[in-house]
Formats: sequence, structure tokens, C-alpha cells
Amino acid sequence: MENLINVISVIVPFLAVLTIIVFVHEMGHYLVARWNGIAIQVFSIGFGPELLGFNDKNGTRWKVCAIPLGGYVRFLGDMNAASVPDHDGLDQFDEKAKSSLFFYKNVWQRIAVVVAGPIANIIFTFLVLYALLLGLGRYTLEAQIDGVEPQSPAAIAGFLPDDKIVRVDGYSIRSFGDFQRIVATSPEREIFVDVDRLGTQITLKVRTGSRERTDRFGNASLIGYLGVSRTAEEDDVRFVRPNPIEAVFITVEEMILIVDRSFKFLGELVVGKGDVDQLGGPVKIAKISGDAASIGIFALINLMALLSLNIGIFNLFPIPLLDGGHLVYYFYELVRGKPLSQKVQEMGFRFGMFVVLSLMVFSVVNDIF
Repeated sequence: MENLINVISVIVPFLAVLTIIVFVHEMGHYLVARWNGIAIQVFSIGFGPELLGFNDKNGTRWKVCAIPLGGYVRFLGDMNAASVPDHDGLDQFDEKAKSSLFFYKNVWQRIAVVVAGPIANIIFTFLVLYALLLGLGRYTLEAQIDGVEPQSPAAIAGFLPDDKIVRVDGYSIRSFGDFQRIVATSPEREIFVDVDRLGTQITLKVRTGSRERTDRFGNASLIGYLGVSRTAEEDDVRFVRPNPIEAVFITVEEMILIVDRSFKFLGELVVGKGDVDQLGGPVKIAKISGDAASIGIFALINLMALLSLNIGIFNLFPIPLLDGGHLVYYFYELVRGKPLSQKVQEMGFRFGMFVVLSLMVFSVVNDIF
């Protein structure tokens, strides 16, 4: 019974988070398609057999399916959920009907529809993080160094006690927590740290070390390490709730930092320097979702926002089958004045399917073993 409860405590938060993220993504496609007069056949959360659904007044079938690991918007005239046009069936539509088909819309309209999904995820992330920041505020501790470990990366780079951290790699540091987070997400990397030393600002170049950290849930991860410490009394901790304008800039900068660190991690993987054990697939995400839910609803909401941002960015990768792959085809059409041949597009979609499935299999195996 206890094992069943543990499984449910992991699966339910994961499915809730994934369903909301998928709904936001597909709603972006749906709304822009509707604004462009495109006929939408299906709006689906999940794949496989339909569990429940209904038809709206516009003829769209809204449904929830048995395999809740994604979703799709299928336009009238498409062959499948990946928006591959059914060339053999397009001729059966009359001229009036063709005006509402995605395939016959101009290239800019198709670009707008495709990019709307990832943009919806990015906007959703901003709104959630912005609302959390305004609503909850945050506790901060001045980003001052009180101690430097001998022979540590910080000592070698020239950090001194009483240095105040101003910026790291161009990102403003508002608290010691900001500094810790950037360092932790930069293992074995060169970073540039602007410090205020007795009223004079200097820039220190340091290569971080790395350490394995195990959180309270038993999850091990590799984090960056400098070898500095901060001691503080209770009075040193301040509660800050930024004003609405300031919160916009803080939220945007935080999102840029997340994307920047994600791309640097992927770049290291490509050149063989990254730690593949840090990659997470559905199993790991489910575990993290369950852990976040056990901390509290706001931790789960924060995780959902971060996953939404990463999914939005990932979908823009130029891989056929993903939104970014479609955009590559449409930009080619803009430059050449005509679309890629049907044969080349189909080959691209098969390649994209292979890449996506390979990534899924690899991430699941990596999660388990």
C-alpha cells in the first residue's frame, strides 16, 4: 500500500504538470490558427485511444487520450498529428474549403501558427515566475564573501573576504543566493565575476570546480564549486518584494539565465565535456515533480514554469517533426519562393522521428540505469 501511495505521489504531480504545459503549448497553436481562419480538426491532450471528448460549434474535436505524454492540434487536411499535409486528400476540398486549410495559407501565416506554441510556453513561464515573485517576494542575503578556502578555485582566482559580488557573466547579483545558483549551474567552467572591493570594482576570471551534491530526496547531481562562504546572522536576511516594473526585469533576466545555462550544458554535451547523467527524461522529471510537490504547491508551480520554458525552447530546435523543423522548411520557402519537395520533407520528418525517438529512449534508459 505504501509503495502504491509513493507511485501515485510521483505520477499525479508529473501528469498534472505535463498536461498544463502541453495544453498551453497547443493552445498557442490553436489560437493563432483560429485568428488566421484555419479549420482545426482535433485538439488533443495525449495520444492513443480517446478517453473523453466533445465537438465544439466550429467542428473541432476536443479530447483527452489514454497516453498522457504530449498532445497535438491537427488541422483539417493534415495526414497526421505532426501537421504533415495529406497531399492525396487535398484535392477533395472545394475552393472555399481550401481557403481555410493550413496548407494553403501563406508562409507567414504558417510561420505564425508554428511559432505560437513555443512562444505560448515562454509567455506562460514569464507570467508564472512574475506572479510568484510579486506574490511571494523573496528572502535575500547580501552577496558578500566572508571566507575563502585555501587552494580553492576562488583562492586561486584572487577572491578575498569582504568582496561584494556585483555581476557574474554579465548577470546582476541581488543576493548571495543568486551567486550560489549561477556557480552551482556552472561546474568546470570559466566565469567572470565582477566584485566590489573596498569601493573599487574589479573583474575576476575563475574556473569553477565541481562537487557531487545529494539533496534531501536522495537525488545526486554535479554542481559548480568555488570555495567561498557566507556567514550571517538572522538580522542579515531581508525580505524583498520588488515593485511590478522591477519584477519584470528580474523575471526576464532569470529566464535568460536559465536558457543560457541550458544551452551551455547542451554545448558541452555535443563536444563531449558534459555529464550525460544530468540529462533527464520522463522518469527523472516525474521523480523531480513528485519531490517538488512534497515541498509544496509553489515549488511545483515553479518547476512547471521552468519545464515550460525548456519545452518551448526545445521545440524551436531545427529538428524535423518539431516546430523548429517546420520553421526551417518555411524559411527555405521564403528564400527560394517555393516549398521543399514533398519527398525531401517526408525524408526530413522520418529523420526527425528517428532523432526524437532516439532521444526519448536514451533519456529513459539514462533515468533508469
